[in-house]
Amino acid sequence: MSQRLDAQLAFLTEACRLKQVDRHTRLHDQSRPENFAEHIWHVALYGLIMLPRGADPGLTDRAIAMILLHDLAEIEAVDPSVHENRDADNGIGTEPAASDRIFGFLPSDQAQRLHALRDEFEAGDSEAARLAGQMDQVQTIFQAASPKTGHGEQFAIMQDTAGLSASDLSGRIAFLNEADALKSVYRATRIAGGNRFENSAEHSWHLALYALVLAEHAEKGVDIARVIRMLLIHDLVEIDAGDAPIFGSHDVATKEAEELAAARRIFGLLPQDQAEELLALWLEFETNETADARFAKALDRFQPPNQNLASGGGSWIDYDVDFEMISTRVGAKIANGAPVLWDWIAPKIKDFLDQTR
Repeated sequence: MSQRLDAQLAFLTEACRLKQVDRHTRLHDQSRPENFAEHIWHVALYGLIMLPRGADPGLTDRAIAMILLHDLAEIEAVDPSVHENRDADNGIGTEPAASDRIFGFLPSDQAQRLHALRDEFEAGDSEAARLAGQMDQVQTIFQAASPKTGHGEQFAIMQDTAGLSASDLSGRIAFLNEADALKSVYRATRIAGGNRFENSAEHSWHLALYALVLAEHAEKGVDIARVIRMLLIHDLVEIDAGDAPIFGSHDVATKEAEELAAARRIFGLLPQDQAEELLALWLEFETNETADARFAKALDRFQPPNQNLASGGGSWIDYDVDFEMISTRVGAKIANGAPVLWDWIAPKIKDFLDQTR
């Protein structure tokens, strides 16, 4: 099991490099280019929010899984919209070669399965792949348009495709535009390599990818599709409430009240039935009582120490923490939802701290 986890975490750490690859689109506030990791998160959120009326939820879940994987090759094969002269025969610089290398970090059975899912997206022959591809295109179009100027023809196309009323679609677009602000909320954890702090949008994508890859380590009965949905939305409240560093000091009751108010405002942009559904899902994550929520929360605690190990200590150095504090504030939640993950990482944390103190 340890070797299998070693391979899975090598893949997830390699995937972190996508946070440093910029696209041709920019954030809505025009402050900087959008990177591929936060783009994928936003596209997955589009898939969750723009589910056509009457569609099978399982179709959306498969489409979201494809979305989480589809741009990993951009780590090496850069966005053709930025560099249009990409040589399709240039070995590792091509998407197929890049995909083979990146998925090759995984255990062979998992590499084959997830690579096939990514290939299904590229082929675009299945209903789920077409939905995923459509969301990828739609997000890019709406990202390029200013929310203040309207979306004209694109709005009409989406209304027809999703079978929604104008008011329902307006609410969903307002929510998705508001979500863009999460790309500017920075956390205390650094990206792998340590050259900058991670933002909460790319963190949410990375967590959803963690759930997809580490699903086998969840307790029996956990619905991974629901876990992924939780993780896609769990940090949206930080648009209003900001990030609360796990090793920082803050008034818990005050922060909880701020986050609840933020959740009601942000989810309240959606049509009422969808707002209620996603608010309930967010509350389930926060209360951490169901098996799905416990696994989601475990991953939310498990990803940052892996980032710290890949960035020279990161927030452990910044906050001068010891293993006891890490075990209490981080390890307890991991062990509660995925004990095998805490058993795997705890010795690595101890070894790191022993070597740096």
